[in-house]
Amino acid sequence: MLKVKLKDIEFSSPIIAASGTFGYGDEASKIVDLNKIGCVITKSITLENRDGNPHPRIHESSSGMLNSIGLANVGVEKFCKQKLPRLNNIETNFIISVAGSTFEDYKSVLIAIESENGSHIGYEINVSCPNVKAGGMEFGINSEMIHDLVIQLRKLTKRLLIVKLSPNVTDIENIAASAERAGADAVSAVNTLQGLAIDSKSGNFLLSTKFGGLSGPAIKPVALAKVFKIYNEVKIPIIGMGGISKVSDIVEFLRVGSTMVQIGTVNYRDPSLISKFYDGLLKFMNDNKVKNITDLIGNYK
Repeated sequence: MLKVKLKDIEFSSPIIAASGTFGYGDEASKIVDLNKIGCVITKSITLENRDGNPHPRIHESSSGMLNSIGLANVGVEKFCKQKLPRLNNIETNFIISVAGSTFEDYKSVLIAIESENGSHIGYEINVSCPNVKAGGMEFGINSEMIHDLVIQLRKLTKRLLIVKLSPNVTDIENIAASAERAGADAVSAVNTLQGLAIDSKSGNFLLSTKFGGLSGPAIKPVALAKVFKIYNEVKIPIIGMGGISKVSDIVEFLRVGSTMVQIGTVNYRDPSLISKFYDGLLKFMNDNKVKNITDLIGNYK
């Protein structure tokens, strides 16, 4: 009932643990039933190790979270040696998130991982991070750059290639279409919105980088609008995300065109919730006499 497909890959459910909110992917296996999660996406892997931005780099807002973590990770060499062997044994599909500052960065990371005996099913190409000084949104706001990047990465792998899109643009549907033309198998929409927090008394910025990525319930209406625009422009699947915190949110994203969804910020509050969404989704379907989860995709009036 909850099974979905991206290309020729089958998932036990449409629920995905979003990159950057679930560690490298295997850490939560003791508190989460991974069989109820269709897929886990690793934190973004870069060519060299990154310590990330200085603290403070997380701030809880009134309706979500601002983060400026800055793609902190061990780098591709250590990832392949230390993390990938453990991920190969987790009890669900996993996708590796890839980030970079240049075309060559992305290509080098992909080449390094492809040379390993990994059981990952694909890559999510992070071209939309709003809290790093180089790369990040420069790729995500330029349809020509995304097209050229996907063209080059498509030559390097037969695994799923998913492009993670930024909401900080006016024409996200055209950028998604550019990724589709270049050979992307799916798009993830949307990454965080750019935000800022300041202390009213002291005038101090509450993130060391001033700007950060806003996620959580506050961005859900924006995310739904972006997914709907993309759905009416492209034929490849959409992985919707942005502010999902309950089962009805998942259903809303499916109805506006998402094939799967990513759960992110809520994992910081309670990482066990993501597997409970599986049972809640089944109950929704039974209560509303929905036979297959795919019947909800694009089912709007």
